Amino acid sequence: MSGITAYGAYIPRGRLNKQAIAEANSWFDASLKSLSKGERAICNWDEDVITMAVEAGNNCLVSKSDVSLHSLYLASTTFPFLDRQNSVVVSEALNLDNQIRTMDIGASQRAGTSALISLLESDCEGSAMLVASEHRRSKAGSRAEMQWGDAAAAVLVGSENVIAECIGIETIAVDFVDHYRGEDASFDYDWEERWIRDEGFMKSVPTVVDKLLEAASLNAEDIQHFVIPTDQARNPGAIAKKLGIKAEAVVDNQIAQVGVAGVAQPILLLAKALENAAPGDHILLTGFGQGCDAVLLKATDAVSTYKPAVGVSAAIDSRREETNYNKFLSFNNLVERDIGKRGEADKQTYLSGYNRRKDLLTGFVGGKCRECGTVQIPREKYCVNPDCNALDSQDAYAFSDKQGTVATWTADRLTFDWSPPAYFGMVQFDGGGKIMMDFTEVEEGTIDSGSKVSVHFRIRQFDPARGFRKYFWKAVIEQ
Repeated sequence: MSGITAYGAYIPRGRLNKQAIAEANSWFDASLKSLSKGERAICNWDEDVITMAVEAGNNCLVSKSDVSLHSLYLASTTFPFLDRQNSVVVSEALNLDNQIRTMDIGASQRAGTSALISLLESDCEGSAMLVASEHRRSKAGSRAEMQWGDAAAAVLVGSENVIAECIGIETIAVDFVDHYRGEDASFDYDWEERWIRDEGFMKSVPTVVDKLLEAASLNAEDIQHFVIPTDQARNPGAIAKKLGIKAEAVVDNQIAQVGVAGVAQPILLLAKALENAAPGDHILLTGFGQGCDAVLLKATDAVSTYKPAVGVSAAIDSRREETNYNKFLSFNNLVERDIGKRGEADKQTYLSGYNRRKDLLTGFVGGKCRECGTVQIPREKYCVNPDCNALDSQDAYAFSDKQGTVATWTADRLTFDWSPPAYFGMVQFDGGGKIMMDFTEVEEGTIDSGSKVSVHFRIRQFDPARGFRKYFWKAVIEQ
């Protein structure tokens, strides 16, 4: 029996008030006020598809610490790298075995559901992970800017301890072009909403769902949770009515709380449905984009006892209100800013040196001495314990899951930072080991010596001259 065995979600803490967007652009388009209810999730300057995928993947794996993965698929249409496998970076940041099969899947809004179908139909034994992550850029003052949001979600697929078994799959491939983004374009180009609804959703989705329900010998009324990802608020209800699915079964797209997260949206809503599902509930998951995918799942008894480390509800609740629209524009490179002389230093990455210390930089792996048990980060040739100083005695020791305490900290407005001031200081880890780190997500007045922190994979620097991003781990004050 193949199905979902675990899930996790990640939504950036930053939530931009939509009223701030509407007010900033009302001089040009007053109609945006009709979309200004609520807020949307926004990435911090040091977050992207990869960092969010690491967060979601880690949240998914926490409850399955003993699982061994044979595959990791990363789905997105906004990968940071076009010719570097992004899923490998995620895999190494999660400290997974390097024998794992990794794959990037994109180019369609149903990339997430298509990847899920591939894993569900795989004959491989063991477990596999799908992470869907999206950080879409939109034109200032556009409808997309009001309706979209940034997020990631992950699911484990396997045949043991299944919380939702797969009982049916259907798909059709139709080159219906509701929107597209060309090779050199920065933004999507989309067509008229009503046409997309009537010719796209209302034709493709019922065709696939009706066939799926017939094959499973189920009626539309048997569906308790219906996932239909779309940024058109009225679409889900209209489609459910046409199919005969109860209105209360429609899973809210959370346009007013998070925004629609592209490829990640169906997987995020699947996680939300699993949070609320009771044993025996049927979950109908759909993905729309150049056709339609439909996956029918049935919650098992295990769903009632499974508790995610971070589910959708907890991710939504972990928020920080943002009302500065200019900061959002800056973080998404929608305005050209004067960054000053300190920000103009060359940020070239020497790839040979990066490769030598990749275990530290990507995996945040230190060392543990075999002779005396002392842990340290970074891992070096000699043990740092002055009573030991053993040579070549360091076994790999991961710090990415360790909690720590702020020993010292500084808020520096002279050092260049994309969101000043730059916070950095010494972090002492529980169980030993200390290292100088950057702090992120700091709200003024919330950091002090003795503050508890966790560590998170983030962007450290941009190299705009060569299009490279340097990642490292940063400390976040525990809420």
